[in-house]
Amino acid sequence: MDANIKQSSQRNRGIDRLIRRITLIPMYATVSMWAFFNIFVILWIAIASFKTNRELYANVWSLPTSLSLANYIKAWSVVKMDQLFLNSLIVVSVSVVLTLIVAAPAAYILTRVTFRGANFITQFFTAGMGVPAAILFIPLFGMLAARGWVDSLPGLILVYVVLSIPFTIFLLTGFFSTLPAELEESAAIDGASPLNVFIRIMLPLASPGLLTAAILNFVSTWNEYMIALIFTTSAKNRTISLGLYSLQSSMQYTGDWVGMFAGVVIMMVPIMIIFVLLSRRMISGITMGAIK
Repeated sequence: MDANIKQSSQRNRGIDRLIRRITLIPMYATVSMWAFFNIFVILWIAIASFKTNRELYANVWSLPTSLSLANYIKAWSVVKMDQLFLNSLIVVSVSVVLTLIVAAPAAYILTRVTFRGANFITQFFTAGMGVPAAILFIPLFGMLAARGWVDSLPGLILVYVVLSIPFTIFLLTGFFSTLPAELEESAAIDGASPLNVFIRIMLPLASPGLLTAAILNFVSTWNEYMIALIFTTSAKNRTISLGLYSLQSSMQYTGDWVGMFAGVVIMMVPIMIIFVLLSRRMISGITMGAIK
């Protein structure tokens, strides 16, 4: 009797596993098709950027006859992409660092220190993620204009930092809440101050979360267009996303699509490098932060 019950239970578990796998097939198929489509588009743009316009119009699926960098040189020089690239690198790097400097201590305090109102403050930052950035443009523009920071890289950096803090705090609270409290207690017994505990113990342990937050903020800020368009007016302070739009506007009227493809590849290079080098650590960091 017991053997029959055990066999029946094993058979039922096997059927349940089979049903779960079958139900997951549509999801995996959809994700696979979406990934294949994106990879195909990126590869096609990269290959087309080495063609001439004549080769592109003759056969959009053919390979280039030579790997000439003429399109990249043209795209780089038409909109002065060297200045735009440097502006984006400065704005994105500084804004990501400042965001982590502000958000990491705040997330640590909200999750590791018990005080009245901590839950309300955490929910307040979480609610900030749901506020559309567009409704903040007018007040932010007014505050920056009153201080003369409109059309400046520091003003643009400040806007990015302000808008990135709610998401970053929300993300980092998940990491700090998973860290064992025994480490803090042991450090306090050894005479370490709260600041030393945070800097020397908690920050290194939360490095996967910090790296994940840095990557996600870098990607979103690098690709951002609307804020840069509103808060910068002169060509010397514009970012690479605005430069790509200017390149697209100039190339579409001349039919120089391969030059525009080269500009797209130039803009994608930093993002692709980051994902190739750090994607595994980012995924592991997101997974660790999701487990509480």
